[in-house]
Amino acid sequence: MPHQTPETPPRAFTAIVNPAAGGSASASSLIPLARLLREAGAEVAVEYSRGLEHAHTVARGAAEAGRIVLGVGGDGMVGCVGGALAGTGAVLGIVPAGRGNDFARQLGVPSDPEELAALLLEGEPRAVDAIEANGTPVLGSVYAGVDAVANANANKTRLLRGSAAYYVGALRAIVSWRAADYRVTVDGEEHRREGYTVVAANSGYYGFGKHIAPDARVDDGLLDVVLIRHAPRTLFFAVMRELADGTHVRRPQVEVLRGREVRIELAGPPGRTLPYGADGELPGVLPVTAKVMPGALRVLAP
Repeated sequence: MPHQTPETPPRAFTAIVNPAAGGSASASSLIPLARLLREAGAEVAVEYSRGLEHAHTVARGAAEAGRIVLGVGGDGMVGCVGGALAGTGAVLGIVPAGRGNDFARQLGVPSDPEELAALLLEGEPRAVDAIEANGTPVLGSVYAGVDAVANANANKTRLLRGSAAYYVGALRAIVSWRAADYRVTVDGEEHRREGYTVVAANSGYYGFGKHIAPDARVDDGLLDVVLIRHAPRTLFFAVMRELADGTHVRRPQVEVLRGREVRIELAGPPGRTLPYGADGELPGVLPVTAKVMPGALRVLAP
């Protein structure tokens, strides 16, 4: 069982829980973890989020009090809490308990309570990059196109959960999709592409375990920009299947660029709008500018 050594003071945690994530799995998953932390001598306070703005405020307050802040939930909650802490020097712990858990997957954060408790009690903070998306810090990726539409569909689904909701949402998005005319500017160099989606990735995973950017690293100071260009729908479905293991990047319809600042916008037609997403949430519509924030976040991760 994890333990504190006599030489180190016990760690103090504030766990911010999204009570709706994963069908209330967040709240229930915290119970055995909190018990293990407390048995090891740590202090654990629990705060239930009333929304992302409330979670942001609670996270900043806990960090200012010198506490380790735990984001308990999926990528929306972890991205919100991590974004609140980016650039502050505070320490984030991740309790993966949502539908996606993609940033936790990228970092190798365990979901087993005993393994996770050991990491939170004894691990050393690791510096990782964040992304500033139209002025808001986020963690995993910023994406625009059919994937953002699919995510909007998945978030509206009440009968399905997790990857099933996303898959059905993606089917609906693809069936009705019209190729978008993107203008993607990477470190000042403009690229015009017609296609399905553009992803500016800090983490390699998004969309419930899809390995969209297999070479992305959270500590290299760069964003991997994945463009899926126009292709027949049958080929796009093949690309979707290949997202599980990252082999889609071998296809000529998939292009990967790298840079520190990425602007994604629609070049036309007039009047068309597209949503963009970040960390499982949908903050707005294009255009969006994503800038890497090198080493901006200290996180307890392997």
